Amino acid sequence: MKQGRKFEIWMGASVLLILICALTALCMGQFHIELSRVMRELFIEHGNDNVHTTLYNIRIPRILMSLLAGAGLAASGAAFQSLFSNPLATPDTLGVANGASFGAALGLLLGGNAFAVQGTALFFGIMAVLLVFLVMKGMGPSNPSMLMVILAGMVISSLFSALVSLIKYVADPQDVLPVITFWLMGRFSGVTRKSLLVSLPLIGGGTAMIFLLRFRLNALSLSEEEALSMGVNLKRVRALVIGAAAMTTAAVVSVCGVIGWVGLLIPHIARMLFGNDNRYVVPASVTFGALFMLIVDTLARCVNAAEIPVSILTAVIGAPVFILLLRKSGGIRG
Repeated sequence: MKQGRKFEIWMGASVLLILICALTALCMGQFHIELSRVMRELFIEHGNDNVHTTLYNIRIPRILMSLLAGAGLAASGAAFQSLFSNPLATPDTLGVANGASFGAALGLLLGGNAFAVQGTALFFGIMAVLLVFLVMKGMGPSNPSMLMVILAGMVISSLFSALVSLIKYVADPQDVLPVITFWLMGRFSGVTRKSLLVSLPLIGGGTAMIFLLRFRLNALSLSEEEALSMGVNLKRVRALVIGAAAMTTAAVVSVCGVIGWVGLLIPHIARMLFGNDNRYVVPASVTFGALFMLIVDTLARCVNAAEIPVSILTAVIGAPVFILLLRKSGGIRG
């Protein structure tokens, strides 16, 4: 089967599964809603009862946010893996997630409302990337290697991780500390229509930028001269990719907390199916990531009366699947 035809089949099946799973997720939960009632609320008439409130104020914003977060994190992971030529690169390679985590923890410590916490998390997430560039500028070379960028990112990530630990150390152990700890585990329970509308332009815009740059991502492995001969400005593409991925990741973390494995696992699945061509890998990562996050979040709120943090499920599911992928691809020999 030709690669293009195979890609079309997988994309069509993924979109169909997303629609089916989204409708199923609207029905599922501690408050079960019949599918016929969901369809009537969506397409025929709107009531004013608990069903309407549950659907439009809780479940629809949450489902849309899980789709956005999964698509954005997976696209960012695929972009960073191509940018750094490193299969272990994740959306937090440059310390964005730890920076946003520090911002959120600081906001919670200071008693800010949900909007203030989201704003400080977004600010420090972007600040982490700016600090990476500042560190690189202080190192001297005008054209640093990608390895040096990764090392600078590790330094900034460790710094913000230590600051998060400091915030947890000084936080009230009876009141604030549990809130910070639970938030850092990742969850969609706090998503509202307002937070969705605030994060939608950032996550959607960053993901769209990566999607539009997918044709040029293949040129990142070339030398500067080869890329210029093809009409590709590597410095500009790298800056745009880093900016888009950082903005997307910071926006996701600011609303949902830290969610691991999506940006690492999903691009690997896409590459196993379609090879290393980013024309296929990036769109596949977007759809697979959205589907994966929707399924995980639905499980998180339905398998137990007390909601399970999303990052726990992504790790429990992602680690065994990643090991299986490594074995299948020859990365691990039995």
